[in-house]
Amino acid sequence: MKKLAKSQGFSAIIGVVVMLIAFSVVDFHGWWTVNTIASVLQFASIIGFLAMGEALVIMTGEIDLSVGSVYGLAGVAFVTLGGTLGVPGAVLAALLIAGAVGLLQGLAVVRGGIPSMIVTLGGLFTARGIIYVWTGGTVRAFPEEARAYWLTRLLGGNFLGLDAPFFWMLIVLGLLSLVMLKMRFGNRLLATGGNLASAQSRGVRTGRIKVATFTLSALLAGFSAIVTLSNDPQTHVTLGELMELEAVSAAVIGGCLLSGGRGSLLGAVLGALIVVSFRYELIALGAPSAWYQTFVGIVLIIAVIANQNLARWAVQKT
Repeated sequence: MKKLAKSQGFSAIIGVVVMLIAFSVVDFHGWWTVNTIASVLQFASIIGFLAMGEALVIMTGEIDLSVGSVYGLAGVAFVTLGGTLGVPGAVLAALLIAGAVGLLQGLAVVRGGIPSMIVTLGGLFTARGIIYVWTGGTVRAFPEEARAYWLTRLLGGNFLGLDAPFFWMLIVLGLLSLVMLKMRFGNRLLATGGNLASAQSRGVRTGRIKVATFTLSALLAGFSAIVTLSNDPQTHVTLGELMELEAVSAAVIGGCLLSGGRGSLLGAVLGALIVVSFRYELIALGAPSAWYQTFVGIVLIIAVIANQNLARWAVQKT
C-alpha cells in the first residue's frame, strides 16, 4: 500500500474508485449498461491520447495548450486529403503536419527562450486559423472509398463491441509506458522536469528532451484525430475546440505536477476517464452543462493540492 500510495497515478486510482461507487449509488441501472460503458470508453480514449501527450510535456515542467487545435488541424488534413492522397497518404500527411507543429513549438520554447504557455497559446490560435483558411469554413466530405479502405477500418473499426480507438489507446499507453520505465528517455525526461540544472550537469540534453515531448504531444493529438475520424468521419471546423483544457485537466487529475518532475501516463488516461465519465453522467441525469465546467474546476483544484501533498509525502518517506 505504501508503494501504491507513492505512485504518481495514486490520486487517479482513488478518483476512479470513488467515481464508480458514486455512480453505482446514484444511477446504477443507467451507468452499468453496455452502451454507456462503450460510449464512455470511446470518448475517454480520444481524450486519453491528448492527456498522455500533455502529461509528457508537463513532466518536463512545460505545458501545451495547442493540442486541441492540433487535433482539429490533423483531423481536417486527414479528411480533406483522403480523396487525393489516399488513406495511407492522408494518415502520413496528417501526422507530418501535427509533428511539424509540435517540433516548431518545442524549438521556439528551447531555442527562443519563450515560455511554453505563450508559444502553445499562439499555436492554438494559429492552427485554428489555418483550419478556417484552408477549409473556408466547410470541411470536404470523406470519400466513400476511403471509408471502406482496409486501413480506415483497422484504425476506426469495432472489435469485441468496443470502438478501435480504445484498443489503439491501450497499445500506445503500453508502448509509452515501456519507454518511460525501461529506457533512458523516461529517466531523463523526469530529471529535466525535476531539476533542470542538475540534469544538465549530468549531461542530459534537456533541450532535446523538451523538443521531443512537444513533438510527441502533437503526434498523439494528430493520431487521436485520425483514429477518431476513421471511426466517425463526420467533422467540422470547430473540431477539437476546448479539448486542450480537458487534456490538461486529465493529466493533472492523473498525478502530474505542474512544476514538473512527477507524472503518470496511466494516471493521465484514468484522469481522462474521470473527466469523460462525469460529463456523460451529468448529461444522463439532466444536469445543466455549467455543472460539468464547475466539476472540472473543483476537481482540478483538488487534484493539484493532492498531488503536491503526495509529492511531499513521497519525498519524506524516501
